[in-house]
This record gives sequence, structure tokens and C-alpha cells, in this order.
Amino acid sequence: MTRLAPSSPGSGDDCLVVGGGLIGMLTARELALEGWRVRILERGEAGAESSWAGGGILSPLYPWRSPEPITRLAIWSQRRYQALAEQLRAESGIDPEWYHTGMLVLDSGEGSKARYWARDHGLRLELPDNERVAKLEPALGTAPGDAVWMPEVANIRNPRLVRALRGSLDHLGVPLHEQTPVTGWLKSEGRIEGVETESGRFEAGCVILAGGAWSGNLLAGTRVSADIRPVRGQMVVFRTTPDRIRRVLLRHDHYIIPRRDGHVLAGSTLEEAGFDKTTTEEARRQLVRLAVSMVPALGNAPVERHWAGLRPGSPEGVPLIGPHPELEGLWLNTGHYRNGVVMGPASARLLTDLLMGWPTRLDPSVYAPAPAEV
Repeated sequence: MTRLAPSSPGSGDDCLVVGGGLIGMLTARELALEGWRVRILERGEAGAESSWAGGGILSPLYPWRSPEPITRLAIWSQRRYQALAEQLRAESGIDPEWYHTGMLVLDSGEGSKARYWARDHGLRLELPDNERVAKLEPALGTAPGDAVWMPEVANIRNPRLVRALRGSLDHLGVPLHEQTPVTGWLKSEGRIEGVETESGRFEAGCVILAGGAWSGNLLAGTRVSADIRPVRGQMVVFRTTPDRIRRVLLRHDHYIIPRRDGHVLAGSTLEEAGFDKTTTEEARRQLVRLAVSMVPALGNAPVERHWAGLRPGSPEGVPLIGPHPELEGLWLNTGHYRNGVVMGPASARLLTDLLMGWPTRLDPSVYAPAPAEV
């Protein structure tokens, strides 16, 4: 693989990042810290799509069910997230609110599988009895009967995380152009040399596509196997008092996430609705009902907000990270589906190592984009 490196002073941008969500901003930050001149182009508002809308659990749901490539990225990131949050706070003045709560899974029915998975990956995991569960989370209703306790799991407050990242990029001098949708690629003899936008042309030594749910549209016709589509998720947030709920709770593929200030998120739906971000009353009722079934006290808590976001759905949720198989100069970091927050730091570091031509911390072959079948 040809090594890319920062260009000489005055020669323009080293790299364009298409997409100003969490993945794009993390990638741009890693490159900027290595001395690259990076520019981000965002179709809307930076960090305002799935990066803002998600819950921020720093673990896959039922992680022992995840494909191994997801697990590798997640564990690498988990071990570094607290330090990253502290760095972002120092650079931006905004606290992303990394919050060590642990996660209680209340319905897995897979205790043995979970225990072996944790042992194989060097992670702490317990199979608590009902008395222990009640002590871990007194706000629970009926005893689950079959629980998994993951004490190392934390969560982070997505809106504050993306604001802190934006502040870090400002601190590092990374330009970020909002309301600048990319409309096409600048090509020369099979190489991508920049992009066309509604605001004009941008040229650079390489282009990284980190466009989330919109990546599939931009990759259409480029002869790469990239089944990335929008998958709508709706969530609600309750207003309660601090420490009303102590743990991230998971049951029936739905979760409850406590924040430090007492807000409690409940999510999430999985809906094939295209690019429609409309919220529905049916989903609101479902989310409230499931949340109250886990924590009865939420029945007396007001729902402060209800919103929807679009995840970048991909086969099995394994992201594409690496060079486009046919277009030189185009690199991908996209398709993270439900786990963009927890996989983000590792994904950004992996792509940066590949661009630098350095040894990678993780095997890149399992994330490498493949040519489309013809």
C-alpha cells in the first residue's frame, strides 16, 4: 500500500473528510494530530444526525452476539474513552460527560455464552442473583430472574460529545464547512482528487467518505460493495432527579440510559423508513411503556423530548474502513450502524494508521471495502 503523508507547506489540503458527524470529526482530529491539513465538508449541521440522536452507550447491545470485528473496535475504544473525553474537555472547554454506570442486561437467557465471551476478551462480567440485581439498581420493578452485569460499561452524552469534538477541531485549526453537500467526485485517470459541492470544487490529496446514512448514495456507481442504508431510530427522554436510576438497563432490545443531571433516555426503534425522520405517536407510546415496565417510577416522570435519527445500516453492522477497491485516493470510514459511538475512536485510529502506512493496532482486512460483484 502506498503511504500517504502530509504535503509540504502551501500545497493545499492533505485530505478532505466528507461528513461532519462523529466518525468524520474523530478521523479528522486523528489526522490533524499527526500534522495533516484536513478539511471537513458536512451536508447539514456538524454532528446533528445519528451522532447527536443516539444514546451513547459505550458498548454494543448484547455484545456477545456481535461479530468479532465489531467487538475488536468496541473494546479498543472502550479502553480509551475516558482519556479521550478528558482530552476533548481540555481542548474545547466542554465536558462530554463520560459516565461510568455499568450495564445490566435483564433478559439475555445467554448467561453461559456471555460469561465465556467475556473471559475470552479479558472483560469483567457477572451473572448476579436477584438480590444482587436489586442492590445494583433499586429502581427496577420485578426481579428479572436472568441478568448479566457488565460493570466496566460507561456511557457518554452524544450532543456534548459532538460539541466537544467541534471545539477540539477549532482548537486544532481544522476547517469545517456546514451546509455543503457533496454532489460528485473529481476524478482523473481513475483517481479521486477532490469533490464537487453546491458551493464549488474542493481538491486534496485524498478524500475520506464518512457520510453516515448518506454514504450509500455517494458510493452509488463507484463499483464497491457497500450496502449502506438509513435505518430510523426513535427515542424519548424523561426528566427525573439525579441518581434516580444508576445503571444502563437493557431488556427486549430496548434500553434505559441515565445521565448525570437526572435525564433518562429510553430507546430505540428500528425502522426501515428511508430518509424520513418523522416521529410517530405509536413509537412514543411503545418506548414509554417499555421504559416504565423496567422502571415503574418513570411512569410519574414527564417526557421532555421525543426525536428520531437515521443510523447508517450495513450488513451485520461491520463498518467499511480502508481504501476504495478501485478509486485511488478515496477512503471509507462508514457503515457503523448502531455502534458508531463505541467503535468511533478505534475506526478513526485504524484509518489514520492505514493512511500513514503504519502498523495497525487491529487487523484491517476484516473492514476492507470490497469490489461490487458484476
